[in-house]
Amino acid sequence: MKTKTLLSGLLTALVVAISANFAAAKEPAPTPPTTETKKPLVQIAILIDTSGSMEGLIEQAKSQLWRIVNEFAKAKQDGVTPEVQVALYEYGKSSLKSQSGWIRQIQPLTTDLDKISEELFALRTNGGDEYCGWVIKDAVNELAWSAASDAYKAIFIAGNEPFTQGPVNYAESCKAAITKGIIVNTIHCGAEREGINTKWKDGADLADGKYLVIDQNRAVVSIEAPQDKEIAKLGVELNKTYLAYGVEGKLGAGRQVAQDANVMSLAPASGAVAQRAVAKASVNYRNSSWDLVDAVKEQKTDVAKLKAEELPAEMQKLSVDERKTYVETKSKERAEMQTKIKELNTEREKFVAARMKEVAGTNTLDAVVISAVREQSAKRNFKFE
Repeated sequence: MKTKTLLSGLLTALVVAISANFAAAKEPAPTPPTTETKKPLVQIAILIDTSGSMEGLIEQAKSQLWRIVNEFAKAKQDGVTPEVQVALYEYGKSSLKSQSGWIRQIQPLTTDLDKISEELFALRTNGGDEYCGWVIKDAVNELAWSAASDAYKAIFIAGNEPFTQGPVNYAESCKAAITKGIIVNTIHCGAEREGINTKWKDGADLADGKYLVIDQNRAVVSIEAPQDKEIAKLGVELNKTYLAYGVEGKLGAGRQVAQDANVMSLAPASGAVAQRAVAKASVNYRNSSWDLVDAVKEQKTDVAKLKAEELPAEMQKLSVDERKTYVETKSKERAEMQTKIKELNTEREKFVAARMKEVAGTNTLDAVVISAVREQSAKRNFKFE
């Protein structure tokens, strides 16, 4: 009986194996899954002194954030435009906690540029102690820095008090940064010699960075271009192509409109309105956490699976096929407007470049940061148009 059972089991196994092999021979081999092209990565942490004398620095940061970000829209590594992540810290304000070194991480590394802008506009100054070594240490240890050797990773720390202040040795913090491949650029808000004497240059030298000097109270030199009004108008119209959905939808759409209003409150000559519109037309302005067009494009969600109440009001009564068509239509509208903005910006940049030759140059935050990132990211095989 045992022998018959054993033979029966073996025969059954053979039949199953032969059937499987025969089916496999008839069916074509499955296509291996395609892998998405790896995007190059740019990670920048901005550490801003928010002590009482730094109002001018914050004003420069608010007005020029978008110009700095737009610089990377012109960059490519092996033909691919990078993903840009920005983090923000403030330090040196007496209303912060003394046990944390008068330091606050405002925003970790993120692609949500509206959030960074929102936080910059919310910054206020107050007197305090500026511990550069401590805030660099926190940024190095707390942020999710990439381990990729070809990623551009940089800290930009700006302030005006001695770099040596505080219980954390700045030299150890800067050495720890460059050990992880994180460059430390120091921006002294004051005289060049003073910054050298107070070790701002030494901090940069220790971490392969640049020692930069700006006048934090100097108004940013900018040129109003004939294309600015049309670019600004398209930037506002672009918002109508965003479809706020899910729990993040209302908050994200509200933040987008609020940051448009914030840059419009700045001096027209700053060029911030046009620069923000150009940023919104770039691949680095992505909002898949709350915008249905970006979410579908990045395959973060499926409109067929969303509940009606998760959709924007104008889509709640649509069928699945109608939903898809509606999203596709908004995507095409956005692409057309973004293309127009880019074309206008090409003309704008030529006009501004010609006019800037007539203006005496002055180091401001955007100018020194752009100069540094172009030079340093080139060493990571980034090429700029």
